[in-house]
Amino acid sequence: MDTQRHAWQKATAFVDAFPVVDRGLLLFGPHGVGKTHLAVGILKACVRSKGARAYFFETRELLRLVRDTYNRSVEETEMEVLKPLLEADLLVLDDLGAERTSEWVQETLGLVVNTRYNAKRPTIFTSNLIDAPDASEPRSFIFQLGARTRSRLIEMCDWVEILGVDVREVGPDASSDSIARWKDSSPASPDNAERTGKLPPRARTQARARLKSSRGDGELKWTGGRAGS
Repeated sequence: MDTQRHAWQKATAFVDAFPVVDRGLLLFGPHGVGKTHLAVGILKACVRSKGARAYFFETRELLRLVRDTYNRSVEETEMEVLKPLLEADLLVLDDLGAERTSEWVQETLGLVVNTRYNAKRPTIFTSNLIDAPDASEPRSFIFQLGARTRSRLIEMCDWVEILGVDVREVGPDASSDSIARWKDSSPASPDNAERTGKLPPRARTQARARLKSSRGDGELKWTGGRAGS
């Protein structure tokens, strides 16, 4: 099944079932395939149709806000920043793993993930990371987030991989010719990266997909990419 169509189906099922959902979603894949666009669509649909108290945060911005609380001139505390996220009916945490990893980063993100996991509050994550078997791979979930947080994510989310062309490069209404040129020449193309050996082994076996529109009835509509990580 086309990965973008599958992702749209998972998103629609999530909105239909919300708030009675057992698991969140982890949307992962390369840049420009529409992960953020889809996650925001889910959040808006849950707010509009279900009255959800929901928050969207880009991971690096969240970590910056938490760091700022360590400045003596800032009156807000770390927990005052985090409390709305921890208690929200729905949280979208965008671009997970974009921040350079450190013990502090892993602990802070681990606190968010673990608190929402224990409270059984659904969370939607987007990420460009890969689930490589090699724990030393810098672009892997386990390297960036740590084994404990990766384990929590496996239990609390359905992992949905989205593949495709970078819509930022080819545009939302790309022709077959422009897609072919992107695949052949762009450094972001999985086919091109595979030829140059710059793609990790697991990703090489999974990184071919066609750009197809995923459309459906109802409130949540998503055409694959226009904005997003």
